[in-house]
Amino acid sequence: MNKPLASLSLDLDNQWSYMKIHGEEGWEEYPSYLDIFVPYALKVLEELDLKITFFIVGQDAAFKKNHKMLRSLAEAGHEIGNHSFKHETWLHLYTKEEMKNEIDKAHDIIEEVTGQAPTGFRGPGFSWSKILLEVLGEKGYRYDATTLPTVIGPLARFYYFRTSKLSKQEREDRKEIFGKFSDGFRRLNPYYWKLRNGNRLLEVPVTTMPVFRIPFHLSYLLYLSNISVGLMMLYLKTAIFLCKLTKTEPSFLLHPLDLIGGDQISELTFFPGMNISSERKIYIFKKVMKVLDRNFDLVTMDEHVSDILKNPKLDVKLI
Repeated sequence: MNKPLASLSLDLDNQWSYMKIHGEEGWEEYPSYLDIFVPYALKVLEELDLKITFFIVGQDAAFKKNHKMLRSLAEAGHEIGNHSFKHETWLHLYTKEEMKNEIDKAHDIIEEVTGQAPTGFRGPGFSWSKILLEVLGEKGYRYDATTLPTVIGPLARFYYFRTSKLSKQEREDRKEIFGKFSDGFRRLNPYYWKLRNGNRLLEVPVTTMPVFRIPFHLSYLLYLSNISVGLMMLYLKTAIFLCKLTKTEPSFLLHPLDLIGGDQISELTFFPGMNISSERKIYIFKKVMKVLDRNFDLVTMDEHVSDILKNPKLDVKLI
């Protein structure tokens, strides 16, 4: 009997984007760790025989110094997605013209550098809007993967503001980052957005634990592992049990700092979880992947989307 699918994706946020999010000085110089992280991540994924989706930030693709690293992701057989150009978590505030420019600019440079045209998008900080969906639909994208149906968004935002160095205006710009409590009641399984021009766009939410609507992507599992690996495994297995019970095929999210620690990226030691060594993070990652692989066929977002689109009974939500 075939196992259900689960897609794996990694938002390739770079050093400067973490600094920008946190309000750190010097991010405007666009410091990068891609030359360290990309070969490191590719080696681990090859060891596990995994192909995943990398959502790339257009600004990184615009710098020649990053071209070799970004191209190597596609050359290794991984899917390439669009993660916006400027990586601004207030993307939902953009006008139609600003949004079109943001998506087009990122799309074009990512395709030029990697040789692969993105067909999927994820907004930075899970930021999305009706305008974004319309622009993606008009550009012919197959799917959006931005929404995060969780009830803990306001708590995550409170912690983010409390630990960052943001100005009053920057806090105002980011006031909806991580979403609202009501987002926890959004659909968890994939569905179509019905766009105003009559077209449809597939939404593949980042999966949260069914029923409880709390995240279980790797960042949260790492946090729990700091308390107890046993607790982390119980949490993960509960999430998997509820996914299978509700016939939810997970879209499982990764970030660079889930795999690499402050021992290799010392400039980001201020960020939560960077006190965990790279070796420890890879140990946890492999342990989590082993459990996921036991329960699901692990695929890229594109492969998952192709299977989802075979379902003629997908829900449709008008925007």
